[in-house]
Amino acid sequence: MSKNKFLGTGVALVTPFTENNEVDVEALKAIVNFQIENGVNYLVVLGTTAESATLTRDEKELVKTTIEKANNGRLPLVLGMGSNNTTALIEEIKQTDLSAYDAILSVSPYYNKPTQQGIYEHFAQVAQSSSKPVILYNVPGRTASNMTVETVAKLSHDFDNIIGIKEAAGDIVQAYEMINNTSDDFLVISGDDMITLPMVLGGGAGVISVIGEGFPKAFSEMVKLGLSGESQKAFEIHHKIAPAINMIFEQGNPAGIKAVFKHLGLSTDKLRLPLVNVDDDLDERLSEFVKHFSY
Repeated sequence: MSKNKFLGTGVALVTPFTENNEVDVEALKAIVNFQIENGVNYLVVLGTTAESATLTRDEKELVKTTIEKANNGRLPLVLGMGSNNTTALIEEIKQTDLSAYDAILSVSPYYNKPTQQGIYEHFAQVAQSSSKPVILYNVPGRTASNMTVETVAKLSHDFDNIIGIKEAAGDIVQAYEMINNTSDDFLVISGDDMITLPMVLGGGAGVISVIGEGFPKAFSEMVKLGLSGESQKAFEIHHKIAPAINMIFEQGNPAGIKAVFKHLGLSTDKLRLPLVNVDDDLDERLSEFVKHFSY
């Protein structure tokens, strides 16, 4: 398996809902095609941005099947699979048909607040159980614990099928230390849209993005330029899109990006409780950004 398929821009797909609060299959197909037609490199299925915590098992299967069919083998697919119950996660991995997927993205155990040794042993079991490569996911703002550089580096050296990390601590120094201390071909992927370009220029492998699915052509081009060292051109795009990055996270994810999709005419901005829509002021500001953004 070539790790090159995960260089560049991956996007964490939303789950669009109808006004009746059902999975909107047609909108999901349109969103997938929008990504592919505008230059993203791979798709992440059932991540946090997909509101996976509020989907039933049947709905998750519907989302997976819809994306698989819409993609039709055109781009690599990554499946989000994480839990704070190691035994349950291992069982899920063993029982899931992963034939359509090129890797799994597995979040560090949340809520339990394990020690670094606990995190290491959790992912050791994931690595030993998965038939597909594993991308770790560090997002301490959601999990309440940080994966340290030492833990990530040890996992990168000890398990060949742990191939990378989505690093979303928002700490550029930690990201650079991960790039420097992990195994040579380990992929340190930005999970923070605002610092994606500095991470890429410092040796990162790209991004798994939220803003990138709203503006895939511009954001994926920025990452491509960054990977080729064309920093001035890349920063020109970064500065154009940075205001939208701030706005889409201002009142939580995926409320902001779903408002963007509404204004792009791709889906409703419906969310499931406990998440709610952005307020009218932010909605109007996002509308104006979408209307006037040019690349």
